Amino acid sequence: MRRKIPSTAALLAFERAARHESFTRAAEELALTQSAICRQIASLEDFLGLRLFRRTKRGVTLTEAGLSYSRQISARLDAMERDTLSVMAHHGRGATIELAVMPTFATRWLLPRLGEFLARHPDVTVNMNNRTRPFLFAETEFDAALYFGDAGWPGTEAHFLMRENATPVCSPRMLQGRTALAPDEIATFPLLQQSTRPYGWRDWFGSLGLQVAHDMTGTRYELFSMLAQAAMQDMGIALIPPFLIREELDSGRLVIPCNHVYLSAKAYYLIIPERKAETASLAAFRDWLVDAAAAYRSATGLE
Repeated sequence: MRRKIPSTAALLAFERAARHESFTRAAEELALTQSAICRQIASLEDFLGLRLFRRTKRGVTLTEAGLSYSRQISARLDAMERDTLSVMAHHGRGATIELAVMPTFATRWLLPRLGEFLARHPDVTVNMNNRTRPFLFAETEFDAALYFGDAGWPGTEAHFLMRENATPVCSPRMLQGRTALAPDEIATFPLLQQSTRPYGWRDWFGSLGLQVAHDMTGTRYELFSMLAQAAMQDMGIALIPPFLIREELDSGRLVIPCNHVYLSAKAYYLIIPERKAETASLAAFRDWLVDAAAAYRSATGLE
């Protein structure tokens, strides 16, 4: 059966024209004439049986259908380009893993170790893009995800990596010459909040038997890197796992004012869709990552 797919030339012309809402700029980018762009758009509209643009004396604007279609087509053309570049880079050999990651964890923990995996599997490329919250694999190009939370995504398998050892950190200037603070003194400072860990401070204080009325109040940041930067700027005390800010702690830009560590009930996992679990490159990455995490837990006591 013949596929109901427009020509690639028409889709490229539409994607550029939709991005700029201009046939003239699309023609300039694609090194075509404006009349050629007009013909491609007209043929696409005939193929679809609907108008993608409104033509006015001032130019063109997307219709609602055109706006929706442009978003879908743009994502698919990007994916096609990535696949093409991957094949070209590997000359048809090897494999690419599209990995969704939490940026700070990927930057501070995974990347320093990833070279070992790549050395063992030189034909595998691991691409990373930021995702801090759950998503549906069927709606993305991702092959796997590094995620902190509960292991309960439908249609996936989860591989435990490590728990999180949340510890208060702040700028040394916040201590005003002191070396430590008691837990109840921590509560008198502004508490910086991590938006993906909304109960972080409540759990930390609760592990000490303390109740703090404002434990969920304070400026919120989505990334630990943002939280660390805010703490270094004297904006308050943050709750961050030390392994994510080792450079800042070693340099003295951040200090630990209270050495009580709360080991979270939730954990970091590698999430893989069941339908891709036995893909050779993904299975090799899974086995290496699980072993690397186990070695790290053993060395640091994060078991």
